[in-house]
Amino acid sequence: MKVTLSVKGRFHGFNLAQELNNRDALQTLITTYPKFMAKRFGIPAKKVISFLELEILARSYNKVRSDYSKVSHWFNDKFDNKVSKKLEECDLFVGWSGSSINSIVKAKELAMTSIVERGSSHILYQKNILEEESSLCGTSIAEIHPGVIDNELKEYEQADFISIPSNYVKRTFIDQGVPSEKLIQVPYGVNLGEFFPMKKEDEVFRFIHCGAINYRKGVHYLLQAFSELNIKNSELWVVGSIDPEVENIIKKYESENIIFHGTKPQSELKWFYSQCNVFCLASIEEGLAMVQAQALACGLPIITSENTGGSDLIIEGEHGFTFKIRDVDILKERMLYMYEHQEEAKAMGDAARLRMGHSYSWSNYGTKIYEAYLKAIEG
Repeated sequence: MKVTLSVKGRFHGFNLAQELNNRDALQTLITTYPKFMAKRFGIPAKKVISFLELEILARSYNKVRSDYSKVSHWFNDKFDNKVSKKLEECDLFVGWSGSSINSIVKAKELAMTSIVERGSSHILYQKNILEEESSLCGTSIAEIHPGVIDNELKEYEQADFISIPSNYVKRTFIDQGVPSEKLIQVPYGVNLGEFFPMKKEDEVFRFIHCGAINYRKGVHYLLQAFSELNIKNSELWVVGSIDPEVENIIKKYESENIIFHGTKPQSELKWFYSQCNVFCLASIEEGLAMVQAQALACGLPIITSENTGGSDLIIEGEHGFTFKIRDVDILKERMLYMYEHQEEAKAMGDAARLRMGHSYSWSNYGTKIYEAYLKAIEG
Protein backbone atom coordinates (compact mmCIF):
# COMPACT_ATOMS: atom_id res chain seq x y z
CA MET A 1 0.00 0.00 0.00
CA LYS A 2 1.21 3.49 -0.90
CA VAL A 3 -0.40 6.63 0.50
CA THR A 4 -0.22 10.30 -0.45
CA LEU A 5 -1.02 12.58 2.46
CA SER A 6 -1.98 16.24 2.11
CA VAL A 7 -2.10 18.64 5.08
CA LYS A 8 -2.05 22.44 5.06
CA GLY A 9 0.03 23.13 8.14
CA ARG A 10 0.87 20.24 10.42
CA PHE A 11 -1.82 19.24 12.96
CA HIS A 12 -1.30 15.48 13.56
CA GLY A 13 -0.47 15.03 9.88
CA PHE A 14 3.24 14.62 10.49
CA ASN A 15 2.60 11.95 13.15
CA LEU A 16 0.39 10.14 10.64
CA ALA A 17 3.03 10.48 7.92
CA GLN A 18 5.69 9.17 10.30
CA GLU A 19 3.65 6.09 11.16
CA LEU A 20 2.93 5.40 7.48
CA ASN A 21 6.59 5.86 6.62
CA ASN A 22 7.61 3.47 9.41
CA ARG A 23 5.41 0.87 7.71
CA ASP A 24 6.80 1.65 4.23
CA ALA A 25 3.37 2.96 3.20
CA LEU A 26 4.08 6.68 2.69
CA GLN A 27 4.52 7.71 -0.93
CA THR A 28 4.34 11.49 -0.52
CA LEU A 29 3.65 14.06 2.18
CA ILE A 30 2.38 17.37 0.76
CA THR A 31 2.36 20.26 3.21
CA THR A 32 2.95 24.00 3.67
CA TYR A 33 5.59 23.32 6.33
CA PRO A 34 9.29 23.26 5.40
CA LYS A 35 10.92 19.94 4.59
CA PHE A 36 13.22 20.10 7.61
CA MET A 37 10.17 19.89 9.87
CA ALA A 38 9.20 16.61 8.26
CA LYS A 39 12.76 15.38 8.67
CA ARG A 40 12.33 15.69 12.45
CA PHE A 41 9.68 13.01 12.14
CA GLY A 42 12.00 10.74 10.21
CA ILE A 43 10.39 11.50 6.83
CA PRO A 44 12.96 11.70 3.99
CA ALA A 45 13.03 15.00 2.07
CA LYS A 46 12.50 13.10 -1.20
CA LYS A 47 9.05 12.10 0.03
CA VAL A 48 8.01 15.67 0.89
CA ILE A 49 6.49 18.36 -1.31
CA SER A 50 6.41 21.73 0.47
CA PHE A 51 4.43 24.80 -0.55
CA LEU A 52 6.24 26.89 2.03
CA GLU A 53 5.33 30.17 0.35
CA LEU A 54 1.69 29.70 1.39
CA GLU A 55 2.67 29.16 5.03
CA ILE A 56 4.82 32.29 5.01
CA LEU A 57 2.05 34.32 3.39
CA ALA A 58 -0.59 33.11 5.84
CA ARG A 59 1.59 33.80 8.89
CA SER A 60 2.50 37.23 7.56
CA TYR A 61 -1.20 38.00 7.11
CA ASN A 62 -1.91 36.92 10.68
CA LYS A 63 0.75 39.26 12.02
CA VAL A 64 -0.88 42.36 10.57
CA ARG A 65 -4.57 41.37 10.50
CA SER A 66 -6.96 39.68 12.91
CA ASP A 67 -9.50 38.45 10.34
CA TYR A 68 -7.80 35.35 8.92
CA SER A 69 -11.10 33.47 8.97
CA LYS A 70 -12.30 35.80 6.20
CA VAL A 71 -9.48 34.75 3.86
CA SER A 72 -8.87 31.16 5.02
CA HIS A 73 -10.92 29.87 2.09
CA TRP A 74 -8.53 31.56 -0.35
CA PHE A 75 -5.49 29.90 1.27
CA ASN A 76 -7.26 26.53 1.36
CA ASP A 77 -8.10 26.73 -2.35
CA LYS A 78 -4.59 27.78 -3.30
CA PHE A 79 -3.12 24.83 -1.44
CA ASP A 80 -5.71 22.38 -2.78
CA ASN A 81 -5.11 23.45 -6.39
CA LYS A 82 -1.36 23.03 -5.98
CA VAL A 83 -1.80 19.58 -4.42
CA SER A 84 -4.12 18.40 -7.19
CA LYS A 85 -1.48 19.25 -9.79
CA LYS A 86 1.18 17.26 -7.93
CA LEU A 87 -0.86 14.11 -7.33
CA GLU A 88 0.58 10.95 -8.83
CA GLU A 89 -1.07 7.58 -8.93
CA CYS A 90 -0.91 5.49 -5.75
CA ASP A 91 -3.33 3.40 -3.71
CA LEU A 92 -4.77 6.01 -1.39
CA PHE A 93 -5.09 9.77 -1.07
CA VAL A 94 -5.71 11.29 2.38
CA GLY A 95 -6.45 15.01 2.51
CA TRP A 96 -7.32 17.37 5.36
CA SER A 97 -10.87 18.67 5.34
CA GLY A 98 -11.50 22.13 3.97
CA SER A 99 -8.54 22.07 1.60
CA SER A 100 -8.91 18.86 -0.42
CA ILE A 101 -11.96 18.86 -2.70
CA ASN A 102 -10.05 19.36 -5.98
CA SER A 103 -7.45 16.83 -4.88
CA ILE A 104 -10.16 14.27 -4.09
CA VAL A 105 -11.65 14.77 -7.55
CA LYS A 106 -8.19 14.31 -9.09
CA ALA A 107 -7.61 11.19 -7.01
CA LYS A 108 -10.84 9.73 -8.38
CA GLU A 109 -9.62 10.41 -11.92
CA LEU A 110 -6.48 8.44 -11.05
CA ALA A 111 -8.62 5.58 -9.65
CA MET A 112 -7.29 6.14 -6.13
CA THR A 113 -9.29 5.53 -2.97
CA SER A 114 -9.81 8.84 -1.17
CA ILE A 115 -10.20 9.73 2.50
CA VAL A 116 -10.94 13.15 3.94
CA GLU A 117 -9.39 13.66 7.38
CA ARG A 118 -11.75 15.60 9.67
CA GLY A 119 -10.44 16.44 13.13
CA SER A 120 -13.54 18.24 14.39
CA SER A 121 -17.29 17.67 14.40
CA HIS A 122 -19.37 17.81 11.22
CA ILE A 123 -18.94 21.28 9.73
CA LEU A 124 -22.66 22.09 9.98
CA TYR A 125 -22.81 21.00 13.63
CA GLN A 126 -19.70 23.08 14.30
CA LYS A 127 -21.23 26.11 12.56
CA ASN A 128 -24.52 25.80 14.43
CA ILE A 129 -23.09 25.30 17.91
CA LEU A 130 -20.66 28.21 17.54
CA GLU A 131 -23.49 30.46 16.39
CA GLU A 132 -25.50 29.26 19.38
CA GLU A 133 -22.61 30.07 21.71
CA SER A 134 -22.21 33.49 20.15
CA SER A 135 -25.87 34.22 20.84
CA LEU A 136 -25.65 32.98 24.44
CA CYS A 137 -22.56 35.05 25.16
CA GLY A 138 -23.82 38.13 23.35
CA THR A 139 -20.63 38.42 21.39
CA SER A 140 -19.26 37.70 17.94
CA ILE A 141 -17.31 34.47 17.58
CA ALA A 142 -15.21 34.13 14.43
CA GLU A 143 -17.46 32.69 11.75
CA ILE A 144 -16.57 29.82 9.45
CA HIS A 145 -16.19 31.09 5.88
CA PRO A 146 -19.14 29.96 3.70
CA GLY A 147 -16.65 28.74 1.11
CA VAL A 148 -15.01 26.48 3.67
CA ILE A 149 -18.38 25.01 4.62
CA ASP A 150 -19.28 24.44 0.97
CA ASN A 151 -15.96 22.71 0.25
CA GLU A 152 -16.20 20.50 3.34
CA LEU A 153 -19.68 19.33 2.43
CA LYS A 154 -18.45 18.47 -1.07
CA GLU A 155 -15.50 16.60 0.42
CA TYR A 156 -17.76 14.55 2.69
CA GLU A 157 -19.82 13.59 -0.37
CA GLN A 158 -17.01 12.97 -2.84
CA ALA A 159 -14.51 11.14 -0.61
CA ASP A 160 -14.81 7.38 -0.29
CA PHE A 161 -14.34 7.62 3.47
CA ILE A 162 -14.17 10.22 6.24
CA SER A 163 -11.57 9.70 8.97
CA ILE A 164 -12.60 10.96 12.42
CA PRO A 165 -11.11 10.69 15.92
CA SER A 166 -13.96 10.14 18.40
CA ASN A 167 -17.45 8.87 19.15
CA TYR A 168 -18.59 12.44 19.72
CA VAL A 169 -17.58 13.39 16.17
CA LYS A 170 -19.16 10.22 14.83
CA ARG A 171 -22.51 11.19 16.35
CA THR A 172 -22.44 14.60 14.68
CA PHE A 173 -21.85 13.01 11.28
CA ILE A 174 -24.53 10.36 11.68
CA ASP A 175 -26.99 13.05 12.84
CA GLN A 176 -26.26 14.86 9.57
CA GLY A 177 -27.13 11.76 7.55
CA VAL A 178 -23.65 10.40 6.84
CA PRO A 179 -23.75 6.56 6.90
CA SER A 180 -21.63 4.99 9.62
CA GLU A 181 -19.92 2.67 7.11
CA LYS A 182 -18.34 5.72 5.49
CA LEU A 183 -16.65 6.72 8.76
CA ILE A 184 -13.19 5.54 9.84
CA GLN A 185 -12.77 6.16 13.57
CA VAL A 186 -9.31 6.03 15.13
CA PRO A 187 -8.30 8.12 18.20
CA TYR A 188 -5.10 10.15 18.02
CA GLY A 189 -2.00 9.21 19.97
CA VAL A 190 0.48 10.95 22.25
CA ASN A 191 4.27 11.09 22.17
CA LEU A 192 5.21 9.15 25.30
CA GLY A 193 8.85 10.16 24.91
CA GLU A 194 7.85 13.80 25.18
CA PHE A 195 5.00 13.67 27.70
CA PHE A 196 5.71 12.06 31.07
CA PRO A 197 5.52 13.16 34.71
CA MET A 198 8.14 15.48 36.18
CA LYS A 199 8.60 16.38 39.84
CA LYS A 200 6.02 18.77 41.23
CA GLU A 201 7.92 21.60 42.90
CA ASP A 202 5.41 22.84 45.49
CA GLU A 203 2.23 21.96 47.39
CA VAL A 204 -0.23 24.31 45.64
CA PHE A 205 -3.23 22.46 44.22
CA ARG A 206 -3.61 23.49 40.58
CA PHE A 207 -6.03 23.05 37.73
CA ILE A 208 -4.69 23.63 34.22
CA HIS A 209 -6.16 24.48 30.83
CA CYS A 210 -3.89 24.18 27.83
CA GLY A 211 -4.81 25.31 24.33
CA ALA A 212 -6.34 28.33 22.66
CA ILE A 213 -8.14 30.71 25.00
CA ASN A 214 -11.45 31.50 23.33
CA TYR A 215 -15.19 30.84 23.45
CA ARG A 216 -14.93 27.62 21.42
CA LYS A 217 -12.65 26.19 24.09
CA GLY A 218 -15.16 27.12 26.78
CA VAL A 219 -12.56 29.00 28.82
CA HIS A 220 -15.23 31.43 30.06
CA TYR A 221 -17.04 28.54 31.77
CA LEU A 222 -13.84 27.28 33.39
CA LEU A 223 -12.94 30.76 34.65
CA GLN A 224 -16.43 31.13 36.10
CA ALA A 225 -16.31 27.73 37.81
CA PHE A 226 -12.90 28.29 39.40
CA SER A 227 -13.77 31.82 40.53
CA GLU A 228 -17.05 30.76 42.13
CA LEU A 229 -15.42 27.84 43.95
CA ASN A 230 -12.84 30.14 45.58
CA ILE A 231 -10.81 27.18 46.88
CA LYS A 232 -8.04 27.95 49.38
CA ASN A 233 -4.44 27.29 48.34
CA SER A 234 -5.38 26.63 44.73
CA GLU A 235 -4.58 28.10 41.34
CA LEU A 236 -5.80 27.87 37.80
CA TRP A 237 -3.08 27.92 35.17
CA VAL A 238 -4.11 28.86 31.66
CA VAL A 239 -1.58 28.08 28.95
CA GLY A 240 -2.14 29.24 25.37
CA SER A 241 -2.74 32.24 23.15
CA ILE A 242 -5.54 34.64 24.06
CA ASP A 243 -8.05 35.48 21.34
CA PRO A 244 -9.21 39.12 21.40
CA GLU A 245 -12.83 37.94 21.68
CA VAL A 246 -12.35 36.88 25.33
CA GLU A 247 -10.28 39.78 26.68
CA ASN A 248 -13.29 41.22 28.52
CA ILE A 249 -14.00 37.83 30.13
CA ILE A 250 -10.40 37.61 31.31
CA LYS A 251 -10.67 41.05 32.91
CA LYS A 252 -13.93 40.04 34.59
CA TYR A 253 -12.30 37.08 36.34
CA GLU A 254 -8.93 38.69 37.02
CA SER A 255 -7.39 37.18 40.13
CA GLU A 256 -3.98 36.46 41.62
CA ASN A 257 -4.97 32.78 41.64
CA ILE A 258 -5.67 32.68 37.91
CA ILE A 259 -2.39 32.77 36.04
CA PHE A 260 -2.08 33.15 32.27
CA HIS A 261 1.22 31.76 31.01
CA GLY A 262 0.86 32.58 27.32
CA THR A 263 1.88 30.25 24.52
CA LYS A 264 4.55 27.70 25.33
CA PRO A 265 6.52 25.37 23.02
CA GLN A 266 5.36 21.79 23.14
CA SER A 267 8.70 20.70 24.59
CA GLU A 268 7.92 22.68 27.78
CA LEU A 269 4.35 21.53 28.31
CA LYS A 270 5.18 18.46 30.38
CA TRP A 271 6.64 20.74 33.07
CA PHE A 272 3.47 22.83 33.18
CA TYR A 273 1.27 19.72 33.36
CA SER A 274 3.47 18.27 36.09
CA GLN A 275 3.14 21.35 38.31
CA CYS A 276 -0.61 20.86 38.30
CA ASN A 277 -3.02 18.29 39.72
CA VAL A 278 -5.99 18.22 37.34
CA PHE A 279 -6.43 19.07 33.67
CA CYS A 280 -9.67 20.85 32.71
CA LEU A 281 -11.17 21.39 29.27
CA ALA A 282 -14.63 22.94 28.93
CA SER A 283 -14.74 23.11 25.13
CA ILE A 284 -17.98 23.74 23.29
CA GLU A 285 -16.80 21.81 20.23
CA GLU A 286 -13.75 19.95 18.95
CA GLY A 287 -12.93 16.49 17.71
CA LEU A 288 -10.40 14.95 20.08
CA ALA A 289 -8.27 17.55 21.84
CA MET A 290 -4.76 16.11 21.94
CA VAL A 291 -3.86 18.13 25.03
CA GLN A 292 -6.04 15.70 26.97
CA ALA A 293 -3.84 12.73 26.08
CA GLN A 294 -0.75 14.82 26.85
CA ALA A 295 -2.02 15.64 30.32
CA LEU A 296 -3.06 12.04 30.97
CA ALA A 297 0.39 10.84 29.91
CA CYS A 298 1.89 13.27 32.44
CA GLY A 299 -0.17 11.65 35.19
CA LEU A 300 -3.07 14.10 35.48
CA PRO A 301 -6.72 13.10 35.71
CA ILE A 302 -8.97 15.16 33.43
CA ILE A 303 -12.28 16.96 33.75
CA THR A 304 -13.57 17.48 30.25
CA SER A 305 -16.76 18.35 28.44
CA GLU A 306 -18.58 15.71 26.41
CA ASN A 307 -17.74 17.63 23.21
CA THR A 308 -13.98 17.09 23.35
CA GLY A 309 -13.72 13.39 22.56
CA GLY A 310 -12.22 12.94 26.02
CA SER A 311 -14.69 10.19 26.94
CA ASP A 312 -12.91 8.00 24.36
CA LEU A 313 -9.65 8.35 26.30
CA ILE A 314 -10.84 7.65 29.83
CA ILE A 315 -13.10 5.39 31.84
CA GLU A 316 -15.49 7.65 33.75
CA GLY A 317 -14.50 7.90 37.39
CA GLU A 318 -11.27 5.95 36.91
CA HIS A 319 -9.16 8.49 35.00
CA GLY A 320 -11.32 11.60 35.31
CA PHE A 321 -14.79 12.92 34.64
CA THR A 322 -16.87 14.32 31.81
CA PHE A 323 -19.70 16.84 31.97
CA LYS A 324 -22.24 18.38 29.60
CA ILE A 325 -21.16 21.55 27.86
CA ARG A 326 -21.98 24.80 29.67
CA ASP A 327 -22.90 22.96 32.89
CA VAL A 328 -20.87 25.09 35.30
CA ASP A 329 -22.48 23.52 38.38
CA ILE A 330 -21.34 19.99 37.46
CA LEU A 331 -17.92 21.32 36.44
CA LYS A 332 -17.60 22.90 39.89
CA GLU A 333 -18.67 19.63 41.54
CA ARG A 334 -15.98 17.70 39.65
CA MET A 335 -13.30 20.26 40.44
CA LEU A 336 -14.23 20.35 44.12
CA TYR A 337 -14.20 16.54 44.30
CA MET A 338 -10.66 16.46 42.96
CA TYR A 339 -9.55 19.05 45.52
CA GLU A 340 -11.25 17.32 48.46
CA HIS A 341 -10.08 13.85 47.41
CA GLN A 342 -6.50 14.49 46.42
CA GLU A 343 -5.30 10.92 47.01
CA GLU A 344 -8.05 9.60 44.74
CA ALA A 345 -7.21 12.25 42.15
CA LYS A 346 -3.57 11.21 42.25
CA ALA A 347 -4.56 7.56 41.81
CA MET A 348 -6.71 8.52 38.80
CA GLY A 349 -3.74 10.30 37.26
CA ASP A 350 -1.42 7.35 37.84
CA ALA A 351 -3.94 5.00 36.23
CA ALA A 352 -4.38 7.41 33.33
CA ARG A 353 -0.64 7.49 32.67
CA LEU A 354 -0.53 3.70 32.47
CA ARG A 355 -3.56 3.68 30.17
CA MET A 356 -1.91 6.12 27.76
CA GLY A 357 1.27 4.07 27.68
CA HIS A 358 -0.61 0.86 27.01
CA SER A 359 -3.10 1.97 24.36
CA TYR A 360 -2.58 5.52 23.12
CA SER A 361 0.95 5.89 21.78
CA TRP A 362 1.39 7.16 18.22
CA SER A 363 2.55 3.65 17.36
CA ASN A 364 -0.82 2.29 18.53
CA TYR A 365 -2.50 4.92 16.37
CA GLY A 366 -0.28 3.98 13.43
CA THR A 367 -1.19 0.31 13.64
CA LYS A 368 -4.92 1.04 13.80
CA ILE A 369 -4.93 3.60 10.99
CA TYR A 370 -2.74 1.42 8.76
CA GLU A 371 -5.18 -1.48 9.16
CA ALA A 372 -8.13 0.85 8.49
CA TYR A 373 -6.48 2.12 5.29
CA LEU A 374 -5.85 -1.42 4.06
CA LYS A 375 -9.51 -2.25 4.66
CA ALA A 376 -10.59 0.90 2.81
CA ILE A 377 -8.52 0.02 -0.23
CA GLU A 378 -9.77 -3.54 -0.30
CA GLY A 379 -13.33 -2.20 -0.33
